[in-house]
Amino acid sequence: MGYGVTARLLHWLVLVLIAAQYVIAWTMPDVGPHTLPTGLIAGHLSLGALILLLVLGRVLWRLSHPVPPPPDTLPPWQGALSRLVHLLLYATLLLLPLMGWGNASSRGWEVTLAGYVHLPALFKNGSHFGLALGDIHAVTAIVLLVLIGLHSAAALYHHFIVKDQTLMRMLPRWSRFSCR
Repeated sequence: MGYGVTARLLHWLVLVLIAAQYVIAWTMPDVGPHTLPTGLIAGHLSLGALILLLVLGRVLWRLSHPVPPPPDTLPPWQGALSRLVHLLLYATLLLLPLMGWGNASSRGWEVTLAGYVHLPALFKNGSHFGLALGDIHAVTAIVLLVLIGLHSAAALYHHFIVKDQTLMRMLPRWSRFSCR
């Protein structure tokens, strides 16, 4: 049994937006004391707000819809590790945009959702804590990459080595490829 259409759509949409966010982050100019939130930086802020909204939606969906049971062959330690990595992924996907938003607020930058919906400042302009969040945000982005790598490696391990249906539970129904 696999995940429903909504869970799959949110999963893959967030992944695509996260990939776009990393491309923007790696190509945008360095943020300094006199940097203005224009161009790629404005896009990074807006995309972060959209990711936050989608991840909040995904968390609410997850809380209201049970997770399909894992394959019967999953050892208890793998189930526990899977739950831990998923929890860390959700936490990081929520905290990372919040830290970016807080850092932007402390710089006096306005954060918008899709360039139209203006979000309130999380910190006062010049907040030392908000400014420090910028460095924590950068380190947390690396942590997120590691978690995504672990999550992906586990899915591929289950598909190609264990040959169970773990990966197939999240793939679109039309994209069936064999693990035999």
